[in-house]
This record gives sequence, structure tokens and C-alpha cells, in this order.
Amino acid sequence: MELEHVTVFPITHLDRPRKRARFAWDVPQAQVGIFCGQEVGNVASYASSGAISDHTSSLFVKGVARNGSPPWREDDKDGHYMFALGDNLTSRYKIHSKMGEGTFGQVLECWDRERKEMVAIKIVRGIKKYREAAMIEIEVLQNLGKHDKGSNRCVQIRNWFDYRNHICIVFEKLGPSLYDFLRKNNYRSFPIDLVREIGRQLLECVAFMHDLRMIHTDLKPENILLVSSDYVKVPDYKNSSRSPKDISYYKRVPKSSAIKVIDFGSTTYERQDQNYIVSTRHYRAPEVILGLGWSYPCDIWSVGCILVELCTGEALFQTHENLEHLAMMERVLGPMPQHILKRVDRHAGKYVRRGRLDWPEGAASRESMKAVLKLPRLQNLVMQHVDQSAGDLIHLLQGLLRYDPLDRLTAREALRHPFLAKVQHRR
Repeated sequence: MELEHVTVFPITHLDRPRKRARFAWDVPQAQVGIFCGQEVGNVASYASSGAISDHTSSLFVKGVARNGSPPWREDDKDGHYMFALGDNLTSRYKIHSKMGEGTFGQVLECWDRERKEMVAIKIVRGIKKYREAAMIEIEVLQNLGKHDKGSNRCVQIRNWFDYRNHICIVFEKLGPSLYDFLRKNNYRSFPIDLVREIGRQLLECVAFMHDLRMIHTDLKPENILLVSSDYVKVPDYKNSSRSPKDISYYKRVPKSSAIKVIDFGSTTYERQDQNYIVSTRHYRAPEVILGLGWSYPCDIWSVGCILVELCTGEALFQTHENLEHLAMMERVLGPMPQHILKRVDRHAGKYVRRGRLDWPEGAASRESMKAVLKLPRLQNLVMQHVDQSAGDLIHLLQGLLRYDPLDRLTAREALRHPFLAKVQHRR
């Protein structure tokens, strides 16, 4: 019997323009490094040995018959795996549907013949830099899985393998991302009790990672998945003037608040002088933009932005330009401290003039100035959407969104805040 050649290795990362369609993808269980019942070893050893190449060949798995495999197809011009629905992905998985596509590759819904269930498999582009990034993420996922006792809200890797030069990571199939849920709900806000419960779980995950000296660096609603797809429809009282027969009179509310954080392709371990750009634009902390160096607090800033978005339905800072972004921060949160503006690096120096932000003088256009002016102060923004617990939420957000990263709340401190202390676990 001729054997299909399967090698062992996976995965990655992406960015988002606001309000474009994004897909929900998936998550995990344990059994790291096990494929078709065969132990494949510790990823760290592969990563450190430099054994990653575009044409790695290191493992034959017994029982994977060539006659059960699809015909060989060339990758597309961008290195994406080419497939047909119904194809096998090794003898264990059968491709059921395509869930989405991103910078890293594709996510496919597959039937797992061994476990008799649907799973989601990320198939990374067959290009060296993505394969190398995949190995780094595998190592992070293994480390998280080793310490996670099941209550830390981080996705856990279930399985990984290298198939026809594509690293594949198998995750348990979950529900939609928070971003997808918002988008399909016409960007209408979550109820405050749900914001509270999601916020606590998100901070539990961040605290867990920070305790392990890891920084996620790309927290955003796309990278937070609801565990369940189930939802109920409730009247949207802000549209109560409309008839109940009008479909927009109702909005969706998830039945369960349980979440998992995904996509550790940008996760880094703490070290000195981290100055490169991280985070998707809307969730990027001021110290990142200003070139001041970043660490754990950049994740906390992202959490603050996410909580505001869940309350309002819209991203807090909808911009694609640095100076406008900084001006929006000042509009919502007040002026930046002098000691921060004095420390900006030479690249960000163009955003500062005479000890203050060069705004509105440096604005790129009148439209940019209008976009900043239309933003309300943080407390007004929250009170427009939140009736109960607005005071506690505003106080928490002010702690998460402090300009100086040294003054920002830590994840553990935030978990003790009165707003989150009211969480009732009804998951």
C-alpha cells in the first residue's frame, strides 16, 4: 500500500479594516502534538533547531492510504491550499465547508472520522514565513495548554500536522466571533450584564497569559469567540417606536456568555525594548503609536476598547491614521500628559508640536477633523448606551484606558473592580 506523506508541524495572524466581513472560526481541546494516535514531539525542539523548511519531510503516518487522498493540486498564486468540498485532508478528516480566509490561510470545517464530530482546521499558506509563524504559535499554544486547567478562556490546540507543505491546526468548532455577532446584529450593543460577564472572562484569559509572561498583542472582537452559536431574539427598546412586525424591532442576544480567546500568532514573551508595531489599529495603545515601547499594558488598553465596543456596537476609534487616532483619544479621554509627549520617538515626533499634539493644525483633511469632533467624552458615550452600572463601568474603563501604561490597571487589579465583582456565572 502506498502511503500519503504527512509531516509534523502549524499557524498565524491578521488585521482588519472596520466593518468588513470577517468569519467566525475555531478552537480546541488538549492532545497537543498527537496525530492519528502517533506522538509527534515538542514543537519547541523543532522551532529552536531551525528544522522548518518549505519542503519538510520527517514523518510517515501508517494507515494513511494514497487511494484515500485527493488528487495533487498546485497551490494558488498566494500559497493557499486548493481543495474541493468532500476531499479528504489525510485519511482522518473530510472537508465539509469553507468557513473563511485570512492573511494566514484558510479555515475549513471538517468531519473528524476518529472523534465522530465536526472540527475547524486552519490551513496555513505554504510559504516559509507563515510556516515559521505557525511553529511559534504552536509553541505558545502548547505552553498555554500545559498550564490551563480549563477555566482560563484561552483556546487549546487539539491536534496539528503538516500536509502537502501546509501546516494544519485542528480546533474544536465554536460559535461566531464577537465581531461577527455584532455585524450580523446590525452593530447593536450587548446587554450590560453580558458585557460584564464577557469582560471578566476576557480579563481572566489576559491575567493567565500575563502570569506566564506572555503578551497577546492582538486582542480584538474578531479574536474572541462565543462558545455557542445559540441566541435569542429580544425587543430592541431603542427602536420601540417600530412595530413588533418589523424585523429590526428585535435584536439577538447570545444564550450563553461563555467565550474563548483565539489567534496567538502575534503573542510574544516579555522582553526589554519592544518597539515594533503591534495590535490591530482600532485596539492599539498610545505607547505603541508613539514609539515608547510596550509590554503587558498594551493588552489592557485593547480590553478597554473592546468593552466600549460591546456596549455601543461600534469600534471606539474608527480611524486608519496615527495623528487622527491620537486626536480621537484626546477627544474621548482628555489631553495626553506632558511627560508622555516629551518622550515620543523620532518617528512619532511629527505628531507633537510645542509640547502638545499637533491637532487640528496637522489634520490631513476637514473630514478628519469632523470625525474627531463628533466623538463624545468617554462618560457621555457610555451613558448614551448603559442605564444600570454606568458609573462602575466608566470608572473601570478609565482605569483600563489610562495613557501612561505604568498607571493602567493590571488584569488582576481589573478583575477585583466593583463592576466585574457583580458577575453572576450563568454560563
